[in-house]
Amino acid sequence: MGRLLYDLSIWFYWLFVRLASPFHKKAKLMVEGRKNFWPELEAKLKGNTAPIAWFHCASLGEFEQGRPVIEAFAQKYPEYKIALSFFSPSGYEVRKNYTGAHYIFYLPKDSAKNARKLVALLRPKLAVFVKYEFWHYFTQELKNQNIPIISISAIFRENQLFFKGYGSFYRNILRNFSWFFTQNQQSENLLKSIGIAQTSVAGDTRFDRVLQTAADIKVIPVVAEFKAGKEIFVIGSSWPEDLNVLIPFIKNHLQEIKFIIAPHEIHEAEVNNLCNDFGGEAVRFSEVGNRALEDYSVLIIDNIGMLSSLYGYGSYAFIGGAFGKGLHNTLEAAVFGLPLFFGPKFEKFQEAKDLVSLQTAFPVKNLAELETVFETARKPEQKNAIAARQKTYIQEQAGATQKIMDWISATL
Repeated sequence: MGRLLYDLSIWFYWLFVRLASPFHKKAKLMVEGRKNFWPELEAKLKGNTAPIAWFHCASLGEFEQGRPVIEAFAQKYPEYKIALSFFSPSGYEVRKNYTGAHYIFYLPKDSAKNARKLVALLRPKLAVFVKYEFWHYFTQELKNQNIPIISISAIFRENQLFFKGYGSFYRNILRNFSWFFTQNQQSENLLKSIGIAQTSVAGDTRFDRVLQTAADIKVIPVVAEFKAGKEIFVIGSSWPEDLNVLIPFIKNHLQEIKFIIAPHEIHEAEVNNLCNDFGGEAVRFSEVGNRALEDYSVLIIDNIGMLSSLYGYGSYAFIGGAFGKGLHNTLEAAVFGLPLFFGPKFEKFQEAKDLVSLQTAFPVKNLAELETVFETARKPEQKNAIAARQKTYIQEQAGATQKIMDWISATL
């Protein structure tokens, strides 16, 4: 029964995606990106005799988690080719030209036929799935072929199907894995509570990734000119629900602080509306040209892939998503020691809870709360203390990549 329901859910999901594709950009990319999948992948792999390590990420956020391991693996095992798959366009479309992988493709629909064909084509010596990716047929086929499969930066909550009385089918998916590297002790305890002992606490590889990013920050001349010695408040991965609170906040502080807004998704109408909200105070990144940036107080980022470097120019950061579906990456900003602010829905994110308990991040429910905590956090002695606590926290949490590589080295 469990497998039947799983198959039906997969079938209906892809039916919905196909029906939505003429009207929804993301759905269209998911469908178009998988057209001619098999002949294109076969052509890419033709003649390859090198061993392959397969890394799979759902989207861009998971890719950033997996990236330190991909790059550490490539450095240690240069004889291997790296295959990198994505489920979502938000990962594939941004990283389809990533030079750290040899084969980059969308993950096909999870079915027994597709799993057999993909594993036979890749013939991987190792499969690494990042965080939440638990596909029945792909993991079952890897296990059947005795290919080690590991889950990295895995995190579990007791309300998930795996831990329900009726979740035996999903528990069996987890049993296909050779090893789990969990983010925290709670996740390891949950796995052990259902009889899965092939697990260890490694931490979150994003700590390693943000330290790499901070050490190799990209210089962005437009942003450096825009900053011009002033404090910058960076708003990263914002959604309309965040902006309902942030737009009046920005207007209250335009005379003393400059703002950078990087929306989570770039929609032309929404970017134009943002520009209109601030009148002559705002300029789009793509339209800076030869404009005198000292004349503007708001810079709107209308591209993807720049955010982690933008935080390096910041004095404060608001991380989007926590007024809606879920908080985006706080660590990209925390590594620079910035006071952080976000909406109230952050409890699913361990690092956010940690930062709140350290009093370096401040959840808010409305404009009044944001104004209050901002006035406290901006005091020089507070800012300095926040920066010190955040940097210590991130250094202490780093090291997951090495733990994972130690296991791989002992296994290959």
